[in-house]
Amino acid sequence: MPYSEAFGDHFYCQTDGRLECGHVFLSGNGLPERWQAGGAFDIGELGFGTALNFCETWRQWKTHRQNGAHLTFTSFELFPMSGADIDRALSHWPELDAERVALIAAWPHVREGIIEIDLDARTRLRVVCGKALDGVSAETRSFDAWFLDGFAPARNGEMWSAELMAEVFARTRPAGTFATYAAAGFVRRNLIAAGFTVEKRKGFAGKREMLCGVRPG
Repeated sequence: MPYSEAFGDHFYCQTDGRLECGHVFLSGNGLPERWQAGGAFDIGELGFGTALNFCETWRQWKTHRQNGAHLTFTSFELFPMSGADIDRALSHWPELDAERVALIAAWPHVREGIIEIDLDARTRLRVVCGKALDGVSAETRSFDAWFLDGFAPARNGEMWSAELMAEVFARTRPAGTFATYAAAGFVRRNLIAAGFTVEKRKGFAGKREMLCGVRPG
């Protein structure tokens, strides 16, 4: 079970991180249903961690994508993990073996700047190394969906700050969405202040609530 000593928190829930990804980040953003429209789709993520969210998203994308559709998954990560640590963490889920092997084969030894990997002809991964606020503020693309997956707000307040949420909103397309496991009051207020319409939904496993929302179109 990967644990961050820097933030004093686990990288994902101890029940089942892969199922949590499906409940919170995919379903919370209306995926995979929204992929039926085809075309290009951009996902932004705060916190790449063990690459679990990316690999589960890629697995489902390969099943549900339309002909000619293209996914770009951009994640902002302060402490990119080594390939060996990602490999060890993801080996818990045999469902992700194909995605894990492909990612580790392409993952660089030097992890700085912007990592860009074309994992197949219609899936590109971008990992922007460094502070999330700096990376998001410098980003030129806009996103259809966001996975807000920093460490717990009480332990990693910078990842949920009003300033960062405003930058996330500014880079969200009209009718674009976000989802997060977090339901702390200040997180909800910061998202609303940024401009999102926010709603509470039932959380995963024993967690009572989660947040999701949309940029009004």
